[in-house]
Amino acid sequence: MSSRYGDSTRSLKAVRSAAIPGQPVAPSAVLASTYHLSTDETPDLDTYGRSSNPTWRHLESALADLEGATSALVFGSGMAAISAALRVLATPGSVLVVPADGYYQVRRYATEYLVPVGVTVIEAASSQICDAAASADVVLAETPTNPGLDAVDLRRLATVCHGRRARLIVDNTTATPLSQQPLSLGADVVVASATKALSGHSDLVAGYVATSQPELVAAVERQRLLTGAILGGFEAWLLLRSLGSAGLRFERQCLNAQALATMLASHPAVRKVRYPGLPQDPAHPVAVAQMRRFGALVSVELADAAAVHALVQHSELLIASTSFGGIHTSVDRRARWGDPVADGFARIALGIEDIDDLLTDIQNALGTTQ
Repeated sequence: MSSRYGDSTRSLKAVRSAAIPGQPVAPSAVLASTYHLSTDETPDLDTYGRSSNPTWRHLESALADLEGATSALVFGSGMAAISAALRVLATPGSVLVVPADGYYQVRRYATEYLVPVGVTVIEAASSQICDAAASADVVLAETPTNPGLDAVDLRRLATVCHGRRARLIVDNTTATPLSQQPLSLGADVVVASATKALSGHSDLVAGYVATSQPELVAAVERQRLLTGAILGGFEAWLLLRSLGSAGLRFERQCLNAQALATMLASHPAVRKVRYPGLPQDPAHPVAVAQMRRFGALVSVELADAAAVHALVQHSELLIASTSFGGIHTSVDRRARWGDPVADGFARIALGIEDIDDLLTDIQNALGTTQ
């Protein structure tokens, strides 16, 4: 990733409105289901709310800029974005590889909706995905993986995929475009949940697809139009509004994650900790090569489920919630959702609290789990 600007500057430039005298600096939300049509029936830019919205375009331009893409398309959720990309690329008769250790709903979608229409689905762990790609037509990779935080070498994977003319989709949710730009590493398409760090306030659900291949943009846009998996105009405005502070928030979250992972790595109540930013972590060599920051997630294994619950109950700052990327530090025991992890495995999503306060609070709460 190369830019002469830092993350906060990039975020601000991406969302800035055009410098038109007399016009507001902050963009306004366009809340419309229908628009005035030209009376001579010449093509109109906006006609109906399912097909276009000026606020979408502003947001999509910002997301494309951050991802290093020529185009982006917003959706009503991250899963809506991922499933649209898969429906376009994983056609009947094709072979699709999905991450066995990534977000579990992606595997469910592939099994329940793509297999019945003739797509062969292969589940491969991040450590094996390059080998599995050697027989694939489409590969969906997630890096770092959620929730295990393993890293996939995207340059190597892209080389394998393109050697057999397979398409590579990368889920960039965990890393965000402020940490990693998969398109510059060889990916064909980026998909992500903007619900997480880019929105950052735990108050909306959104997703997007980004690419620099015009034919894929057209196909995915058509898929969105026909399925109606759109983002509301108000939610698009909220996301655009939040995006300007994403660089600042994500920087603090990553710094907090690094400090917490370092502390947890030597804590007697912790059986295992994973964070790509730790030099001893198995994902560290790959992460260093393709990430500018190491993300806001820390995975930890405590003794059992009761220890995870005690951690939250005896903390004054932690909240128990799923998802991640918000301003509050949260804990999610992933076995409750069906992830193949130990009962005491928890994903900690760092917020923007002062790190000394957070570390003291967690150390005190961990003392009750031993």
